[in-house]
Amino acid sequence: MVRTRKAFLPDVERIHAIIQPYSEVGTLLPRTLSELSENVRDFVVAEDDGQIIGCGALHLYGMHLAEIRTIAVVPAAKGSGAGRKLVEALLDEAEHHRVTCVCLFTRIPDFFSHMGFATAPREELPDKIYKDCVHCPNLHACDEIAMVRGTIPQNMGPRDAQILIPLVRLEA
Repeated sequence: MVRTRKAFLPDVERIHAIIQPYSEVGTLLPRTLSELSENVRDFVVAEDDGQIIGCGALHLYGMHLAEIRTIAVVPAAKGSGAGRKLVEALLDEAEHHRVTCVCLFTRIPDFFSHMGFATAPREELPDKIYKDCVHCPNLHACDEIAMVRGTIPQNMGPRDAQILIPLVRLEA
């Protein structure tokens, strides 16, 4: 039976091992052991019979926005419900923090639409673009779909994103 729990520092090597194959093929951004250690409090793991079979993280930008990221499940556990349980645990965490909008970027929008997410213009999520996308090799040719659950924050809308995105391109 799959269950989820908050990650601990001793889980970092296993989280890295789960993420690594996905980052090698470009599905996930690569994460170093050091980076994972620094951010382990953002992570939830899925376990089956005491073995970690998946992970996911919730990055808080503020009460206006959080991002579900680094969702990964070992291939042998696909279809076990681990991915869904990870997303549900991260949504619970966002609710606990009273976050009004949760976003994510994905290549599997159907999975997330069944969980209440809707597609959104990426320009309306400049917090994410500035934090991660600027470091991605696919910045100008991204094939991921932006999705949100909740109300997209208005404190930094498309007009601000139009100003921010050219700055991001200069840094890239």
